[in-house]
Parts: sequence; structure tokens; C-alpha cells
Amino acid sequence: MDKNDFETIKHPGPNGGEDLEMRVPKFWAPEGGRESLTGEDGIMTRSQALSVGSKIRPVRVVPRPLDNSEKDPFDEYGLLETIYVAISSYRDWQCPHTVESIFKRARYPERVRVAVIDQIAEAEDTPCGVLIESCESNPEEGLCKFKNQVDVYQMDASLAMGPVFARHIGHRLYRGEYFAAQVDAHVTFVTDWDVDIIDQFRSTANEMAVLSTYLSDVQGSIDEVTGKSLRNSRPIMCNTEFEGSGLRKYLRNEQQPEAEPAIKGSPQLQPYWAAGFSFSRGHFVVNVPYDQYLPMIFQGEEIEIGLRGFTYGYDIYAPEYSVCFHMYAVGKNEAARKKVNLFWENSDSYVGVEGHAMDRLLGVIKMNPDVDSKKWNHADEDFYGLGKVRDVSKFFETFGIDIKNRKTEQHLCSFVLKKMHVDFVEHLRPNGMGIDYSKIHYKFKTPRKG
Repeated sequence: MDKNDFETIKHPGPNGGEDLEMRVPKFWAPEGGRESLTGEDGIMTRSQALSVGSKIRPVRVVPRPLDNSEKDPFDEYGLLETIYVAISSYRDWQCPHTVESIFKRARYPERVRVAVIDQIAEAEDTPCGVLIESCESNPEEGLCKFKNQVDVYQMDASLAMGPVFARHIGHRLYRGEYFAAQVDAHVTFVTDWDVDIIDQFRSTANEMAVLSTYLSDVQGSIDEVTGKSLRNSRPIMCNTEFEGSGLRKYLRNEQQPEAEPAIKGSPQLQPYWAAGFSFSRGHFVVNVPYDQYLPMIFQGEEIEIGLRGFTYGYDIYAPEYSVCFHMYAVGKNEAARKKVNLFWENSDSYVGVEGHAMDRLLGVIKMNPDVDSKKWNHADEDFYGLGKVRDVSKFFETFGIDIKNRKTEQHLCSFVLKKMHVDFVEHLRPNGMGIDYSKIHYKFKTPRKG
């Protein structure tokens, strides 16, 4: 990236009592600025949405299956939509392998751009941009063949303040690609993942769709010869509960049910968003950027992005099937994954900042109504705040969330596993610009026994 594409911000945590400045990429915006994407009512028009998203001409054309099981990946001019993939990595040896998987398994790798926020201890860790093999021995390696499509923002691990700040920089690295994805640094993709996930997105007929879920474990999930998925099931995001104490309780996504989809031929509507896998149109990153002022936040990240997305008119879907899988610290991978350091090793350097950040997080999304708003940081709240399409209260009442008493109605999954999609998709706007929640009057209550 050009040096003129960078600006100076203050690091969000104290550094020996002094403010530390960082050079970071400027946010990308369409011609006319970010504000050009919405009208006075906050609702984005289709023409405004289509102002975001680059396309390229393919290097080669790969024949589609003869059974017409795939949609044509090209537009009427023979162009391909581009894909941006953001990876936040903290001292993770697997990061280069994730990048390699992205390019190696894509049918059209020329349309993919990867941005890595690589938080490392330089004397101890291998940077994510370092080759797995040399280009001489393996010229087809992704970091050799597609090195111009990889941007690595490297920062010292001691400055890392959790996934939210890292992913904030990841959103700053976005440069107008048609689609935007987010994954962890220890993920393996399946063959033709790029074509598959775009097919799934298109099948929603919803420009405001965001495909997101907790990823299944990679063990036993991918055919080692073909690279194809061996799973017919996937998790769906419907299980959440308040966690924490006092006025800083927040909603946390818990373990999610995994099964074969009840809805066939399309991703399935769900209430909650997951940080470990997200795929959407690029304007989602423009409209709902990660907040710069949430240092040391880990839990709470997902409800913050999900709720802000809801107020901008985005709808969250579970993919019908998975295009990548996660390496968890279980089974044969337990020992290798448990060697990876975690950002909490920096906690002693940033004592107290998480609590103040949580006050802001809950304040922005209106989940701490009994806290004086003067007690939390309002910096750039218009930029990192809520949209105008839907009010957060609509989300709370629809999905059984009592923010005053910090309780949730139980067994929401009983509604989400099929009925939510069937009932709500009927209210997709005719122009495909999101579900019209003004026509939805459902209020979830814990199902009665008997």
C-alpha cells in the first residue's frame, strides 16, 4: 500500500503512562464517502450498494460441472467479483498455512486479496509473510505466486490488545473488494471455496446477507485427496447467555448446535454473528467497522458487531455448508495449538482498560441502560455506532433479551432451527435490500412444557 494511504492514530492502551502513536491504513470509502451509502432513513439503496465492489477479468476459465449445480461465476461482461479475506494472527505458527490454503484451494485465486494483521514477537516468532517453502522449490506456493495479493501489517506482540483492535486494523486494510471475509489464523479451506461461498450468498437473494458461524473442527472434515468437505452438518448461531458481573454483564455466544441444515438450497437466517467466520458484501465492512476504542475485549465482540449490523439492516445467516474448518486444541492438534501464546500475556501492561472498554461497548449498543452515559468514552461514536434502519430494541424484543434484568428467554434454538427462516424470509424486501423487520411482530418466549 502507498504511504499516503496511512494515517496516525493513538494506541488504545496506556504505554508506560505515555500516549503511543501508530501508523495505520486509512479506511477505504466509495466515491462520495461512507455517508453516500445511506439516505436520511439509513436504508441503503441497491444502486448505493452496487457502488461498492471491484471486479477483475479471470486469468483462465474453469469449466463448471455438467449438472448445473453451480451458478455462473461471471457477470454479463465475463468478470469475477473480488474477495477480501482479513486474518488476525497472534503469534500463530499456522498463519502461513491458512494463507496458503486460501490461495491453493480457490478456483480463481487471482480474485482473492488477503490481509494479515500479524502480531508477533520478532525474536521468537516466524512472521506470517514468510514462505513455507522457497519459491525455487515450490513456485506454486501462494506466498510466491500471489505475493502481490497479500498485505501483512506487522506489529509487536506487546502492543496487541485483543482481537477487536487487530480486526479494526483488518477493516482498515479493506480496499473496495466486492466481498469481504474474516477468518482466524488457523483455518483450512476446501477446494473451490470461493465459488461455493458466493453461490451460497447469491442463493439468499439478499444484498444485506452476512454468512457467519462458528466453524467445525478440521479433524475428519476435509478429504485429503480432493480437498472437498466430508461434512453435511454445520453449526447455527442461536445459543447465547449473559456473562460477567454487575453492570458489565454482556451477551456471550455459547456452544452452538450442529446438524444438517433444516433449510435446503439457501443459507439459513439466525440472530447472532460469529467472529471466526464472516462473509458478506464489502459494504458491511464499510458500514460496520470494528471499533478502535475497545482494547482487551474478547467476549462481547460478537454481540457488538452483530447488533450494529442489525441496525444497519444486515441479516445474519448460517451457511448451508462449510467452506473452511478450524483447528481447535483438541485431539491430535491439542499439543500444537496449546503452544501458541495468547494476547492475555499482555494483561499486566493494560490493567483496567478492559472494564472501561466494556462500558463503551455496552453503551454504544444500548445494553447498559442503567449506567450514566457520562461514564464511558464516546469518541467517534457516530462512526462506530448504530445505524438507522432498525432500533436495537427490535432485536431485544424479537429474540427474548431482557437488558434491564440481564436475562434471556431460554431455548431460542427451538425457534431458530427452522421456523425463524420460514417466517422471516417472507419479509425480504422486493429489491433484496434486507428483511423488513417493521412487518415482523414476533416476540420469542421460552416454550412452555407440556
